[in-house]
Amino acid sequence: MKYIKIHKEGRLILVTLLFILFVINLYIYMRFPQVAMAIATIFSAGIMLFFAFFFRNPTRIFEIDDPGLVIAPADGTIVVVEPTEEIEYFGEKRIQVSIFMSVFNVHANWYPVEGKVIKTAHHNGRHIGAYLPKSSHENERSTIVIETTFGTQILVRQIAGALARRIVTYAHAGKQCHLNEHLGFIKFGSRVDMYLPMDSEIFVQVGDKTTGNETIIARLNE
Repeated sequence: MKYIKIHKEGRLILVTLLFILFVINLYIYMRFPQVAMAIATIFSAGIMLFFAFFFRNPTRIFEIDDPGLVIAPADGTIVVVEPTEEIEYFGEKRIQVSIFMSVFNVHANWYPVEGKVIKTAHHNGRHIGAYLPKSSHENERSTIVIETTFGTQILVRQIAGALARRIVTYAHAGKQCHLNEHLGFIKFGSRVDMYLPMDSEIFVQVGDKTTGNETIIARLNE
């Protein structure tokens, strides 16, 4: 039998939510008619199922024999593929590839390449819709710079959306990172940007759906 795994970032939330719903339902059971209790039970079950679905943690293993491939760091929809001035770290034009995650997508983030984390930084900011272009530099965000095994650097940016209130980043400077490994987690609606070298070969376009740790995004020039 196949079980649904819950991501570690959601376990405490689910336990807390279960306790709150139990107390509410107990109060309704003691004070109101059975019809109210039935409605409350159905409503509570729906809430628990939604949160369990949101914090699901699928097992995905990507076998790769080409170290130049860039793999999708997140589930979602491609909303940007274009040359952009990346001013925070590179200070030059890069190909920006952005993935928007709705509340129905898996919200775990994976490392898109093998290599070493060079830099991480967290920036406080706004919480406007993550599908908007200005969210890349105005919203709360975390920046992760990774150097691949052959020396090419890419930048990954986790961006909080209108509903997201916490970005979790496991990466830190000096960490050896690998495919099939979680980079972090963003809670409730968000976006992940990648900034790749201009000579990268891009395999996706705006509107494409991505599956984290499965969809091939690009190939870097070694």
